[in-house]
Amino acid sequence: MIGDRSVAVFYDELMLGHNPEVDFPFVPSRVEKRVRSILQGLDFKWSYPEHPGRLTAIRDALTAQPVPGVEFHSGAPASYEQLGRVHATAYLDQIFSLAGKRAWLDRDTTAVSPDSVQAASAAAGQAIAAVEAVCSGDADSAFALVRPPGHHAGPLRAQGFCLFNNVAVAAAHAQARLACERVLIVDWDAHHGNGTQDIFWADPDVLFFDIHCAAPFYPGSGHLEEVGAGLGEGYTVNVPIPETAGDLAFEKAFREILLPAAERFQPDLVLVSAGFDPHRNDMALNLTYDGFRMLTQIVQGIADQHCDGRLALVLEGGYNLSSLAQGVHAVLEVLAGGEAPALAECGIREVEAAADFHREAFTDD
Repeated sequence: MIGDRSVAVFYDELMLGHNPEVDFPFVPSRVEKRVRSILQGLDFKWSYPEHPGRLTAIRDALTAQPVPGVEFHSGAPASYEQLGRVHATAYLDQIFSLAGKRAWLDRDTTAVSPDSVQAASAAAGQAIAAVEAVCSGDADSAFALVRPPGHHAGPLRAQGFCLFNNVAVAAAHAQARLACERVLIVDWDAHHGNGTQDIFWADPDVLFFDIHCAAPFYPGSGHLEEVGAGLGEGYTVNVPIPETAGDLAFEKAFREILLPAAERFQPDLVLVSAGFDPHRNDMALNLTYDGFRMLTQIVQGIADQHCDGRLALVLEGGYNLSSLAQGVHAVLEVLAGGEAPALAECGIREVEAAADFHREAFTDD
């Protein structure tokens, strides 16, 4: 029953300060010139998709329809040391030097505004706080509502709207300070988490499972054969799927690939890079809200079975504000004790209900 489990949601308004706007002048650079040339070639006005309204839409939805068992908290921003467990010193120094500035960082339109570095540090800090909450037993599970997202950020570069890799920072903190030796990271964002993969590519203590829209969909990585290297070979599990795939494909992947992998790995902590762009109203793929409920129930079951319920989710993508807000709400309901319904192909339940309604007109009963 919803409300039977406690869920700590971590949020900080500092994250609203990250607000790149393409009409504003940015620090002159070769990258800016390249981005400007791309934007000028478009037939429509392009606006920055990763904007503060993503978080305010979620907060508004949770205010209008509170989920029993959910409590809001705020964690401290991540420190340089905490970020340095997964990002190179040279990269961190470069990013922190951009505080108070506007700049393009990558030709895929990753950019910063004057408060972006502060916002990104706050985002990574909320992910750390979420892990600390579940490892201390203060909450049964946790959800870090953060932006900018993180799973495309690698050790040495920003990419795909991401500055710091929030879920990787949280995983490294759990290993360094919270006695979690083995961490399972599940990424269900529509895009492959190439930054997370790069960070833990050769690490046998992190099992990285990523289901995503197959290349050439952005960022073009995450092929089936990408399984890690060295001591980490076999600890990266990629499941690329076509853009028409939906609830049933995700469920099959989770039950037939993720569950046995987790059984073999025996994690001390489960983290989720929770993107909501796989929803059918968003960028790719065909998940429904019940699909997100199902994914949540499965990862919650993994955490319950293997690591005393230690489960923390970290927000990644999701750009349709309605499906983003409703998707987060659906996930929180399951985390708080709700049940995920059995899945069926879209429309089957409605046809069954219609058949029941009309059946007496065509029979003698």
